[in-house]
Amino acid sequence: MPSGHKFRRPQAVLRPAGQTNRLPADSEALFVYGTLLFPDVLQVLLGRVPNRTVAAAAGWRVAALAGRRYPGLVPGDGQASGMLITGLTPDEWRVLNAFEDNVYELRRLTLTDARHGWAYVYSDDREVLTDDWDAERFAAEHLPSYVQACAAWRRRYDGGAVGRR
Repeated sequence: MPSGHKFRRPQAVLRPAGQTNRLPADSEALFVYGTLLFPDVLQVLLGRVPNRTVAAAAGWRVAALAGRRYPGLVPGDGQASGMLITGLTPDEWRVLNAFEDNVYELRRLTLTDARHGWAYVYSDDREVLTDDWDAERFAAEHLPSYVQACAAWRRRYDGGAVGRR
């Protein structure tokens, strides 16, 4: 990131994700940019598709990750496109926080339209590729199997096998 980049101002951070006890102190929205863009994924994880509106975050990019089907939000020039999910319940926040890997930090972002939202920001630079993640390619090649994996994860979560920290 170039020095003096206007989009790199201090932001609230809750870390790490992957833990149910780290939730936003307020009920602000969640900015999603990767697999959580897909209604099928939200449905199996949350049991519903919450309200969503188009959103973008300047100073970020949706990066492809080495060996992963899902992306990471990392600092970058331009803007990351996504959706802002509103109306999440505390239980839904806990599910999503448990679902996200520990290499994500839950960070409050200011979006391009001046709204705010929390986002899972990727924190392991070693796995970040120079290519951006391709949502259309993911949908065409991986979405059905990813939804099945999410459903299996949710069954383990409901059974207490994961995410109960």
